[in-house]
Amino acid sequence: MPTGLTEDAGWQIGVSRTLPHPAAVVWDFIKSPEGIALWLGPGAILTPERGTSYRTTDGVAGEVRGYRPPDRIRVTHGSTTVQVTVTPAAGRARAILRFHQEHLESAEGREQRRAHWRHVIDQVALALGGQ
Repeated sequence: MPTGLTEDAGWQIGVSRTLPHPAAVVWDFIKSPEGIALWLGPGAILTPERGTSYRTTDGVAGEVRGYRPPDRIRVTHGSTTVQVTVTPAAGRARAILRFHQEHLESAEGREQRRAHWRHVIDQVALALGGQ
């Protein structure tokens, strides 16, 4: 089976980076309106309750599948599922930010989303004043 293809979730991609900020700082940003606009899309408002819906200004709709403070948000995003997690890294002064997206349509789509999530992590790092 090709890299990134699974029997259950189809094509998927995961991107992560360790950021020089405590997990609580990263979590607070990721769940903020500014953070949500970066990773989910402008205009999206997430209610931290399973089953609630959202829509971005770009027209992408989805619903909250899981919201577990202080470390995980899982939503549908169109026909895919996106999960963002924040976990403390060594020493707790750093955090690992991960984005995982599954049910992608193709290997090409997987590579496009890899580039997207890398860009999102760059933007989050920039917004937090880190690397």
